[in-house]
Amino acid sequence: MPLDNIRKRIDEIDQQLLDLLNARADMVHEVGEIKKQEGLQIYAPEREDALLKRLAEMNHGRLPEKSIRAIYREIMSAALSLEDNLTVAYLGPEGTWTHQAAIKKFGHSIQYDSQANFSDVFNQVARRKAHYGVVPIENSTEGAVSHTLDLFVDSPLQICAQVLLRIENGLMASIPREEIKTLYSHPQVFGQCRNWILRHFPEADLVEVSSTTKAAQLAHDNAADGAAALGGKLAAELNGLTMLEESIQDRATNTTRFLVIGEKTCPATGNDRTSILFSVHDRPGSLVKALQAFDKLNVNMSKIESRPSKQRDWEYIFYVDLAGHCTDKDVAEALIELEKHCSLVKMFGSYPDTTE
Repeated sequence: MPLDNIRKRIDEIDQQLLDLLNARADMVHEVGEIKKQEGLQIYAPEREDALLKRLAEMNHGRLPEKSIRAIYREIMSAALSLEDNLTVAYLGPEGTWTHQAAIKKFGHSIQYDSQANFSDVFNQVARRKAHYGVVPIENSTEGAVSHTLDLFVDSPLQICAQVLLRIENGLMASIPREEIKTLYSHPQVFGQCRNWILRHFPEADLVEVSSTTKAAQLAHDNAADGAAALGGKLAAELNGLTMLEESIQDRATNTTRFLVIGEKTCPATGNDRTSILFSVHDRPGSLVKALQAFDKLNVNMSKIESRPSKQRDWEYIFYVDLAGHCTDKDVAEALIELEKHCSLVKMFGSYPDTTE
């Protein structure tokens, strides 16, 4: 077929796509109106998860699954932006890994609200100044983000989704490598790049800051004093820095898990994770008996973390992730059994156990 004819056919397909996208947007808006009338959440992660899986199964064309997911992420983002100016709070400033995780989950079309710290993210959602919030919960190299765990103790918010984001940190600066005397970054990033730092900058001063974007800003502002930063490409681009070396994390598979928090948890999808916290009575064998509740009903614990309760010295709160949804029969019975051995049990969400 001649090139001009191919281009004409592409133009015709583009018009068809545009018409179909607007027709889809009309239908989604109608669904949104029904949800408002019935008091339902506008964002439905269980529906999103099912749609993306179904599209991957239906796709037999040239486009790979990764591309299909990316295209539909933005289609769904555009649809969400039509409903109540959907706002998502995240740990800022713009360009942080949390910001990138939020975009991966919600796309580019909605409104994002940068916050100075994790507590402010929780507050914005709790005060209904944002519909949802995105916070990091654990890293595959450095483990749990303790501050996020602590905030769940007193928060009424629920987890409704999770996001897994591959983290690739690099060395960024506006000065030559040999002039670097100080490295700025988030403490988690220093931990993720510990061996690389010892090999390449054993004498450098390490200065912890609130985010990798803040680190990049300081590297730019203090370049004359030998400042550089560790973080991602976007932080470098936003602050006019050059990536002197990429992918410096100690583990190639370095991944951070982020949580989407809101007012309600998510309905069951058939592949779910439930997060809870509990504190046991101060009696011999209480923790063992509490954990036996899960073993007895064959409920798998995928994670357990302990944190000081901050109420009394040497009293701890345990954070547990369970395989299954809180409405599943075995999980529900295990939680009832758990309460018999605990002074506190709090569930803060069941949500799709996605790997994306």
